[in-house]
Amino acid sequence: MTDGKSVEERRIALDQIAQEIRVCKACALHSARTRVVPGAGRPDADIMFIGEAPGYHEDQQGLPFVGASGKYLGELLAMIGLTRNDVFIANVVKCRPPGNRDPLPAEIDTCVETYLNRQIALIRPKIVATLGRFSMALFFPANARISKIHGQPRCADGRVYYPLFHPAAVLRNPNLRPAMETDFRRMLSLLEEMADTNGPASDEPPPRQLSLF
Repeated sequence: MTDGKSVEERRIALDQIAQEIRVCKACALHSARTRVVPGAGRPDADIMFIGEAPGYHEDQQGLPFVGASGKYLGELLAMIGLTRNDVFIANVVKCRPPGNRDPLPAEIDTCVETYLNRQIALIRPKIVATLGRFSMALFFPANARISKIHGQPRCADGRVYYPLFHPAAVLRNPNLRPAMETDFRRMLSLLEEMADTNGPASDEPPPRQLSLF
């Protein structure tokens, strides 16, 4: 999968999107932010993680997943031999909602259509790993529940969408840790399967579950 852009061209284009985000006032979230959190990582990453929204620490530093959840995400990446520099990490919305409330539908729609979809199109990841229910809802049926479909890969748009628990949920409920770690390890098998078959078996718009599991 390639669109002809070099890694450097993708990096420049992602930086341009980040500059747009830094001055964005498209929704009310801009009024309370300290820093925007455009996302960070490898511009041609095979795996792109999408979380929910920046929290306090992310709002202070302008980087995704830098608090306790970020530390745990780093541990999970290390478990499969990767670092943050090997993947791209973003959020559904780029500004912290006041009081860490849930992002509103209008805020999600604005940020996804204006920025996130463009980031995905530039990076062209083989796997989009959703962290938690808000990013999962972008790519899975409205009635899907993370407790039921976590770790079940689906193919659409020439890539795999892979739902995972949010790291914060695992930290709150350690009973989820074994499932989270099992799901994380499966991503390596997914990448291997995709390499063997030159990508997902279908580009049909409706998501479909891969045969691997």
